Amino acid sequence: MSNENIYDPFFVFNQLSEKWDKQLTGLLYNLADNKEFVRTASTGLNTYSIYLERLRKNQELFASIMNIPTKKDVANAAKLSIQTEEKIDLLEEQIWTLQDSVSSITKENAGMFEEILKIVMQMKNEFQKMSHEVAETKKMKVDLQELRKKIESGLPGIEREKQKKEPEKKQDKDLVATSINK
Repeated sequence: MSNENIYDPFFVFNQLSEKWDKQLTGLLYNLADNKEFVRTASTGLNTYSIYLERLRKNQELFASIMNIPTKKDVANAAKLSIQTEEKIDLLEEQIWTLQDSVSSITKENAGMFEEILKIVMQMKNEFQKMSHEVAETKKMKVDLQELRKKIESGLPGIEREKQKKEPEKKQDKDLVATSINK
């Protein structure tokens, strides 16, 4: 069984296509080398392109009359949608960047606000202490003024008493001095 040849249709098809390819390539090469054929083909292509252009314009005219989009309109719409998608992608990236920067700024601001809050609380405590001290100082000032008034009002009486006590002191000194002398 291994000695038997298996029929392969693809092998035959491959050989046939290679022969056709060689013949067609040779024909096209010979035709392309022929100046008359090239001239005729050029004229035919020019005529074909003119008719094709007229057909395209007629299609656009009918499409505009019937309000139907043409191939060109669809291509323009597709181009605009692609440009719009690109712009939306750019905007999304910018929004993400902005969100990241806002979140980092928010974190920094939160830290700064905490520090400001601490400073304000310290200032409030110090202000309360100072207001208490000022109140104490005012109270002491009032007390001192009252004492001054009392002292000033009682000063003449004190001076009289002082004057009375001075002669007594002199007498006491005299007595002491006399007793020492005796």
